[in-house]
Amino acid sequence: MRRTHFDADHLAFRDTVSRFFQGEIGPHAERWREQGFVDRQAFRKAGEQGYLLMWAPEIYGGLDLTDLRFEQILYEENVRHGELGFYINLHSRVVAPYLGTFGTDEQKARYLPPAIRGEEILAIAMTEPGAGSDLAGMTSRAQDMGDHWLLNGAKTYISNGSLADVVIVAARTVPASRHGIGLFIVDAGMPGFRRGNRLRKIGLHAQDTAELFFDDVRVSKSHVLGDPTKGFVYMSELLAEERLQVAIGSIAHAQVAFDITLDFIKERKAFGRSLGSFQHLRFEMAGMRAQLDAAQALVDHCVMEANAGALTAVMASEAKLLATDLENRVIDTCVQFHGGAGYMEEYRIARMFADARVSRIFAGTNEIMKEIIGRDLGLDDRKHKQ
Repeated sequence: MRRTHFDADHLAFRDTVSRFFQGEIGPHAERWREQGFVDRQAFRKAGEQGYLLMWAPEIYGGLDLTDLRFEQILYEENVRHGELGFYINLHSRVVAPYLGTFGTDEQKARYLPPAIRGEEILAIAMTEPGAGSDLAGMTSRAQDMGDHWLLNGAKTYISNGSLADVVIVAARTVPASRHGIGLFIVDAGMPGFRRGNRLRKIGLHAQDTAELFFDDVRVSKSHVLGDPTKGFVYMSELLAEERLQVAIGSIAHAQVAFDITLDFIKERKAFGRSLGSFQHLRFEMAGMRAQLDAAQALVDHCVMEANAGALTAVMASEAKLLATDLENRVIDTCVQFHGGAGYMEEYRIARMFADARVSRIFAGTNEIMKEIIGRDLGLDDRKHKQ
């Protein structure tokens, strides 16, 4: 399908980015999966190319490039030629915007330049052991001590958790309010901040995921992002684009799986014929092609809505729900079409199968996405309870 929202500048950018991921990221992917994390040097190399926080103003070292289509291309090429566990999008478009949107001039001047250069890696700590997608249910707390805040709690499943130099931590600041949450900037090395072991996952083995613990961490007032009671509002505001980022990656992942499988069934023989010549496989591939094109069109539309400042939480939820469900269905079918080879880790499709499963969970489970969409339809049954 011809994707009409890209112009000549985007296509030229894709060529350059593709070469970067093929040359600098892809060759290291297997080693990173074995060691359980991406080398810090990968972030520095991306920073040298100007690929980190491209939206950031030039005064901080960014490109002032706010067109999300360039970020979309960057992520798509990483999925195709780099390593899915290299969370360049988390660093640049999920965590850093909290600093860029809600940070003071002093906070931006301190944290944006090294993040742009890839010298400091960013993470955000929302999820807790007892409160996954329910952000309002978090129990981590921060107490106002007058000249500083005292932070206590535990976070889990934190991407970039072990590598991060800077972590934005969500914690309850108003005990009586479910939405009374603050966002705090915690630097590596702060007394009381410690990390658990890297968590072992069924997929995304190159992606660093960890538990984080905060025991009487003294956080200065200069390390608070915005109003310390409006963190829930801030997270809700930026979660829409985070979910769009997931949708972008998921549909790209599904497209790559489809392409790999198409090549495989053209070459693989059964009963003297190529697998692709059998009607069942032809029809299944045709159906997936149509579904992928339709989902891609929705995701591309959402990118343009984000560029226009019109992306809604409901539309982002729809894109995340559709793209991640389709990603998993497509890759499951592609594994099946590979036969026994599809179950062998030496084949990329097997690794993709394990990598894809989490996409329906993070950034809010797909069940939560349905809740958001359903409530927008006026179908919240809580309104009818006495």
